Amino acid sequence: MKLSKVDLSSLVAIAHSEGYLQLLLDRGDELEFLEIPAPIEAYEGLQHLSEIVAETATLPIVEEPIAMLPVSSSMAIAVGYNESDRILQVEFHNGAVYQYAEVEPETWEDLHEADSVGEFFNEEIKGRYLSERIDNITIVVHNS
Repeated sequence: MKLSKVDLSSLVAIAHSEGYLQLLLDRGDELEFLEIPAPIEAYEGLQHLSEIVAETATLPIVEEPIAMLPVSSSMAIAVGYNESDRILQVEFHNGAVYQYAEVEPETWEDLHEADSVGEFFNEEIKGRYLSERIDNITIVVHNS
């Protein structure tokens, strides 16, 4: 099977008449009408594809993981930053991973360049930014 990439974003409407697939395309400043010889099955296939796309139009947003940089620190093993979302991520030695919201790019640069990551974190980040633990938390309770 040979796969081809298809961009149907300019396709506005489809129809089929007398052995021709009829396409209405949005060309930005005008609409273009095309007729292509095709069996009715081509039209039916495009209708089915349209239904599938409509059902999946609300796909969940999959966030890219933040690239983590290893650090030499007694507090953390890695830090990372997403500049577009202004999120600082810190992975601690105990395995906990936290994200800190609305961290300025300058603060990230200062953390990354700090002589002591732990000292800078404790003085400039901890308690100053909204944070959320994002790693999988498993709590095991042993009854004696």
